[in-house]
Amino acid sequence: MTLSPTRRSTLKLMAAGAVSFVLPTLGAGRADAAVTALKQSIAESAARDKALSAFYRERNYKPVFVGNGDKRRRSALLKALKSAGDHGLPRQAYDVEGLTAAMKAAKTPSDRGRVEVQAASLMLDYADHLRSGVLNPRSVDSGMVMDVPRYDRQSTIDAFSKSNPAAFLKKMAPRKPEYVRLQKEKLRLEKLLAKGGWGDKVQSKTLKPGQSGGAVVQLRNRLIRMGYMRKSASQTYDAALQSAVQKFQVNHGLSPDGVAGGSTISQVNKGVQDRLQQVLVAMERQRWNSRPYEKKHVWVNIPDFHVDIINNGKSTFRSRVVVGKNTSDRRTPEFSDTMEFMVINPSWYVPRSIVTKEYLPLMKRNKGAAGQLQIIGRNGKPVSRSSINFAQYNEKNFPYSMKQPPSKGNALGLVKFMFPNKYNIYLHDTPSKSLFDRESRAFSHGCVRVHKPFDFAYALLTAQEKDPEGFFQASLRTKRERRVELREPLQVHIAYYTAWVDAKGNAHYRNDVYNRDAQIFSALSRAGVSLRSVAS
Repeated sequence: MTLSPTRRSTLKLMAAGAVSFVLPTLGAGRADAAVTALKQSIAESAARDKALSAFYRERNYKPVFVGNGDKRRRSALLKALKSAGDHGLPRQAYDVEGLTAAMKAAKTPSDRGRVEVQAASLMLDYADHLRSGVLNPRSVDSGMVMDVPRYDRQSTIDAFSKSNPAAFLKKMAPRKPEYVRLQKEKLRLEKLLAKGGWGDKVQSKTLKPGQSGGAVVQLRNRLIRMGYMRKSASQTYDAALQSAVQKFQVNHGLSPDGVAGGSTISQVNKGVQDRLQQVLVAMERQRWNSRPYEKKHVWVNIPDFHVDIINNGKSTFRSRVVVGKNTSDRRTPEFSDTMEFMVINPSWYVPRSIVTKEYLPLMKRNKGAAGQLQIIGRNGKPVSRSSINFAQYNEKNFPYSMKQPPSKGNALGLVKFMFPNKYNIYLHDTPSKSLFDRESRAFSHGCVRVHKPFDFAYALLTAQEKDPEGFFQASLRTKRERRVELREPLQVHIAYYTAWVDAKGNAHYRNDVYNRDAQIFSALSRAGVSLRSVAS
């Protein structure tokens, strides 16, 4: 049987790159057979994917992508997959070229059924990656224990089938302004990469105001290209260059003294590729935390060594912090929880790991070691050290706990801020104030030490006390432990961002103190994410 051109099955490649399927005009019997064959192919192709199988079964295997009326969905999907690199996603993982080729080649109902499920599967992968991230953070580093929202695949494809396809796919990206600003910074860096970056590195260990010469010119030129100063022909470390260095130092977590010391030059010499990697990792982290933050919350950024109270997107309190030391058992984990109360004049209940690994060896050599701590028996009462033969115990069988009563010398200082969690992490005061003067502040056992704990307490109590400072100080003067419930509990987010862009458009970068960014980018690279340059 020879079909006329109007009845012949045709495949058209649209100017925009979308593929149109036009079903043949057949007799009733053959048309029914074609529909049956298409449905059978969809059912067989989707059988190994529980979500897709259920979705198609509920719609009687009616296609979403390969029907005559599905051109908008095909076009929207292909366009989204082609632009996956704009979000730092692994474009090659979606095989847009392979999908396009399969659409062109699909001439039989069986072929079209297979292409239908292929398109649906790729759409779900893309949506999941854009909405919740490419990686599972816990599989990259055990310290990244945040809960990543993953969305039901069947509900996603069902919603897509009933929505404006282009708008639906666009809404998959995190809608927080932090993500949008990072995406703009990504494009800026990609354009800089295409132009060759920031030029020659600074060939000097340190430079100071008043100096001149080739290294000063290199510093000047890099800061000009980075946008920290206007064009200049000066070969001297003058006031304009000093001001630019200070701006750079502020945006990189360095002491803004205007002197280009070792830390400053090290950061200045970072390449565009390095910063682009940091931005790509930060965008992945934003996808892991794609849910909107609460109107008011506590924000701890580990590499920034600061805690903020954020209210309506603005910081209303800020303090330096000390975070966990960069060892496997002390790194501060990343997670979110709810701050429920503070304890004024706290006792320190020494964690079991510190008792057995640090103090027990000391007390084996000298019973009086760590004398500021009480030995507590299983009945909860203090036990005299003279009655204990420390030598007979090890990490596994030591039957005692240890406690430090409230005092100015208490390891927790005079106040702690509690958001009960299985990691036993909280914010607290400390008698060791000198560490707050350092640029890099990773020294604790894992908890977060706050430089201005009293001011932090006042800020938290403002919501429930007319005189928060007076209330706090009165409790402090009793020298007795007091638990104060927060009438408005706050979410606490302990995060790890080495790159972010503030509301004014200033890009900030920090060191990868725990090497987590490096691990994430390595995993992203294995998944197919790569750096790219973009012509202006």
